[in-house]
Amino acid sequence: MTVGITIEGLQKAQRANAQAIAAVKPSGGLGKAIQYGTTQAHRWAVYYTPWDTGGLRAAHRMEFSGARGKIYIDPGARNPRQRGAAPSEYGFYLHQQGLIPGLRGGVRAFYAQTVEAKGQTILEGMGKVILGELP
Repeated sequence: MTVGITIEGLQKAQRANAQAIAAVKPSGGLGKAIQYGTTQAHRWAVYYTPWDTGGLRAAHRMEFSGARGKIYIDPGARNPRQRGAAPSEYGFYLHQQGLIPGLRGGVRAFYAQTVEAKGQTILEGMGKVILGELP
């Protein structure tokens, strides 16, 4: 039995393999997907964050490192409208209060609400970004 593989076919397969490998590198499709997912999650976390003075919303940060994205409340941020209060401190408690069943309906749990309401959509968007990088 003879297998009909040509050099042209092997080169095409090698190019496709190289594209697939590049797509999962942090600088390739995976990196683009992480950037997309992190920025979308940040956007929605800010949206779902309750605000009185806006200090907590303004304190959300994004950080990228390789194939990892992180969203957090900047521990160095201060709210001048609340005598220099640290949003990272009161934001933590507001979020935790939102996780208590029956207490304000969970509207304060901004990160949890982001995952619950937008997590699937964000993941699907990330998948599309990666698939767009594949051969």
